[in-house]
Amino acid sequence: MNKKEVLEIRKQFTPENCAITRIAGCYVDGEKEKRMEREEAFLSLPEEQAFKYFDIFKKTLSGKIGKNLLNLDYKLKESRSSNPECEEHELLMNLRESKLRDPALLDEFYEKILTSYDCAENYYIVLIHAVYDVPGKTSDGEELEDASEEVYDFILCCICPVKLSKAGLTYNGKDERMEERTRDWVVDMPDKGFLFPAFNDRQTDVHSTLYYTRKSAEVQEEMVREVLGIDFVASADEEKDKFGKLLRDVFGEDADCKIVKDIYEGISEEMERHAEDPEPYKIDRNELKKIFCNSGVPDEKMEMFEGAYRENIGNVPVMASNICDNKVVNIQVPEGKITIDADFISNLEIKEVNGRKCMVLPVDYVEVNGISTKA
Repeated sequence: MNKKEVLEIRKQFTPENCAITRIAGCYVDGEKEKRMEREEAFLSLPEEQAFKYFDIFKKTLSGKIGKNLLNLDYKLKESRSSNPECEEHELLMNLRESKLRDPALLDEFYEKILTSYDCAENYYIVLIHAVYDVPGKTSDGEELEDASEEVYDFILCCICPVKLSKAGLTYNGKDERMEERTRDWVVDMPDKGFLFPAFNDRQTDVHSTLYYTRKSAEVQEEMVREVLGIDFVASADEEKDKFGKLLRDVFGEDADCKIVKDIYEGISEEMERHAEDPEPYKIDRNELKKIFCNSGVPDEKMEMFEGAYRENIGNVPVMASNICDNKVVNIQVPEGKITIDADFISNLEIKEVNGRKCMVLPVDYVEVNGISTKA
């Protein structure tokens, strides 16, 4: 799914557009014991409660695609190309078809999360079923309200930590005095979640799902495998780490600062060139090799590129935004870290000053802990 498709589904989580038919939930304590299970019509919820749920659902479809929102695909059977070979996929299909009205299916689904979701605290599993009449669109992108071309029937799962509110004082207006506040168990914004099936090309795609993780470094591959039935691909942090290893294998211990800077500039330029693409830009081996060559990597170093790419990344393209942040650049030195705008990286130079190598950046003024100083 691309950004526009994600936003289109997010817009359904409002009172005006709401197409949610049913909601189911399971509250789990820190000992992995189910303390509550419930399912009911979503429209039967009090208005204020429904609004809180809308916030949770929208958050599950937020963040950067390729980092917080991951498009995951099912492998297809060779003999039955229409169906993925996966019992987890079958369970999700059955949950959707049942519209969350089958307690046995819900219990089976909750058990999969209980046994695979890594969490030592209380949490709340929320599952909804919704039906969205997808409006047609004109060639210039205008919606045609009376021309529904697709019915998108989907489920959305959110796994939300439940934490005890902080201790404190509160004002008791009845007795006109301060007293200790009652601590409550509060449902937090989701940590993990997924949308099934995916809404690819504004159509139902039962061969894909969109997975959400609040922190890109904590994807929980086991849960993805056990609940969704998908062998996980590299996360954003893993891709960044693999690219760093690729650079080290190509350059060894003597990487030229200017060349490395030019490589990241080259990737950033490609990202800008593909900024209007509907899908997040992925850079393949040949494109990356071309950037390395254009950045002045010596021929003897380029001989290492093919083997290093296969060893660290494989034969797949990488999400460009995962290996290059085109907004900021972090520069690490033994004494600390400096963060600068990516557009400013071309001004960075390494020069010898008084016999020592120094990092040189042109500045008009310098702020130290919020205090302006003379440059």
